[in-house]
Amino acid sequence: MSAATISTISMMDSNMEVDKLTYEIFSILEKNFLFGYENDPKKLSHACKDNLNFSKKNVTTGKVRILSIDACGSTNGILAAKSLAHLETTLCLKTGNKNTHVADYFDVVAGAGAGGILAGLLFTRGKNEVPLFTANEALKFIVENGRKISRISGNGIFQRVFRSPEKMFDQVFGKLTLKETVKTVLIPCYDLTTGSAFLFSRADALEMDGCDFKLVDVCGATVADHAVEVKSVDGKRKIRAVGGGVVMNNPTAAAITHVLNNKQEFPFVNGVEDLLVVSLGNGESDSGDGNVTSSPAMFVKIAGDGAADMVDQAVSMAFGEFRNSNYVRVQGNEIVGKKQHMTKDEKMRKSVAIAEEMLRQRNVESTLFQGKKLVEQTNLDKLEIFAGELIKEQETRKTSILLPVVLKQSPSAPRTSSATTVSTISSC
Repeated sequence: MSAATISTISMMDSNMEVDKLTYEIFSILEKNFLFGYENDPKKLSHACKDNLNFSKKNVTTGKVRILSIDACGSTNGILAAKSLAHLETTLCLKTGNKNTHVADYFDVVAGAGAGGILAGLLFTRGKNEVPLFTANEALKFIVENGRKISRISGNGIFQRVFRSPEKMFDQVFGKLTLKETVKTVLIPCYDLTTGSAFLFSRADALEMDGCDFKLVDVCGATVADHAVEVKSVDGKRKIRAVGGGVVMNNPTAAAITHVLNNKQEFPFVNGVEDLLVVSLGNGESDSGDGNVTSSPAMFVKIAGDGAADMVDQAVSMAFGEFRNSNYVRVQGNEIVGKKQHMTKDEKMRKSVAIAEEMLRQRNVESTLFQGKKLVEQTNLDKLEIFAGELIKEQETRKTSILLPVVLKQSPSAPRTSSATTVSTISSC
């Protein structure tokens, strides 16, 4: 073998070693600094696909965590609020971090009616970059302001919102808008102008003109029982809204669709196996003496419950073999006791007691082509198990090279480590 050949082989071996070392160094740098791309999802997408050429089969990317909260229901939002308070308390105990917030452990929240208010309270940025409310504070708000959020007519059935809830919401949100929410937020209403559902979306608020709204108006719209006029912050869009519970009593499907169809911001989500979803109900309506035909308002409420139930069935079927591990539905099995012939304060206290009993009930699971079945765990047990899954996902992200969510911050907000997403699905 000639000296030139030996020299060439030596150089090739040297180059291979350099390439190997360069790759190792790049991997370390990538692990620590890749998400400097957080404000430019396109750069991240190109870096992942063109330069890094990672295969999902070889890289753990984690799961996108979705929280969905129903409209009022029989407990006027209290069952969902108590569920969230229990979930947050469990997360605090399991992690040993007393400053834990629900928003720390979810990437997407969808809420209709009272669920929309809870979403706003728990996922809006407050002082020191932490959410405005803890779950326990949100529960207290719902209980103390239940009469202002909704007033119940004599038959105990029809929720009716006060004509001026702005003052109550203004004390909480002030001039804050959708851009100040810390994660992806979806809050529905029905737009009478277009005759279609409308989703208030943090994603669209960041990306499009005419889609940022004051949270005061968003909350007022999603619980409204009569037409309210809502204008975007820049005045470019105006809608005539009625409550989100009218069109989306259970917004779980909308939240899942939002994630599955958004490859730019959720680049590694291929199916339901890449999701962790908890859907919180607020108790099904009491049918009273069963004579629903004599009460059109009751019929409407039962129809809403049926629609929410259908969403649960459809989602459960979509999850298939993953429905027991990746999807949890918390809902009251029945109404415990009666609320008629009580003062408003008595009705609210009764709703709290009912919600507590519902949480202690055995959980109900929808099964593929077989309706529903009672399982051994209670709703509280299910929430504790789900808390463990949320913590496991949080820990995985601390060491993962590629995170399942691309962070997008409001231009006016300082950069933080929270995993906020932006949608490519326009609701405007």
